[in-house]
Amino acid sequence: MTADPPGVRRSTDEVVADLHREHALTLVRMANLLLRDRQAAEDVVQGAFLSLYRALPRLHDHDRILPYLRTAVINNARSALRRQRTRPAPVLHELPGGSAEAAVLDRADRAAVLAAVVRLPRRSREVLVLRYYLDLPDPEIAATLGVSRGTVTSTASRALAALGRQLKEES
Repeated sequence: MTADPPGVRRSTDEVVADLHREHALTLVRMANLLLRDRQAAEDVVQGAFLSLYRALPRLHDHDRILPYLRTAVINNARSALRRQRTRPAPVLHELPGGSAEAAVLDRADRAAVLAAVVRLPRRSREVLVLRYYLDLPDPEIAATLGVSRGTVTSTASRALAALGRQLKEES
């Protein structure tokens, strides 16, 4: 979101519309990685934007708006996971590739990694998604999840080690 010129105050509708245009797709993808359900991910993000719309008049530091949205998406995803009774299949993203054989191998590798990520504890999944999908630095991950930077670092380290063990056992 671009900064407003000094003295110019945009309406809540304009601010939220701009944020939605710039960040909704990324937030839906992030939620989809956590939930493994595209429709639920879209609902979670929509709820986060609705929450932002209501809270925006109270948010005076506009640099905190995007972290607020990320935190709302994470919290909404947690709530959605608590409501789920069955575990849906992991989402596989198709990437353009060379040969059909390479595409099959890539798909199998991604499926194995996503299946291993699904088996990780919730916080480990969240840290890995924020770090490697959104490419957030550890201090922003810590702020988003409401934990210390050390917790982010140690959680990521343990999660990657667990993924490595799982993938090694499966191969």
